Amino acid sequence: MDRKTARAQAMKLIYEWEMGGDGGEETKLGLLEIAPNEGGSDFMNTLSEGVQANADALDERLKPFLRGWTLERVTRVDLAILRLAAYELIHTATPEGIVINEAVELANQYSTEKAGAFINGVLGSLARSLREQEE
Repeated sequence: MDRKTARAQAMKLIYEWEMGGDGGEETKLGLLEIAPNEGGSDFMNTLSEGVQANADALDERLKPFLRGWTLERVTRVDLAILRLAAYELIHTATPEGIVINEAVELANQYSTEKAGAFINGVLGSLARSLREQEE
């Protein structure tokens, strides 16, 4: 699977985990039809496991940029996308433009009509904050 597909599958695993599932091998094989050691699954696993391990810290990084929203009000799909993208911005070397663009595409595909703009704004602000910290 390519990285775009791996991100989408990781988002589904994160969503399933947020809803009380374990996002484990049974989900990967049964629900997502991903065979063990399938090409690209390492990237998918890195993202989904990274989000699960760092969810509280990611939420704290996202909160200041929600502008009038709370995490509790954000739909679970949008939260999965935001956490995924925040993890990738903070913990990988993927260029921020790619991360944000892919997150907006996920929102356009899996969420509401307005979700893409919301996610773009939150992640753009987070990316600017991260750049300022590096300076």
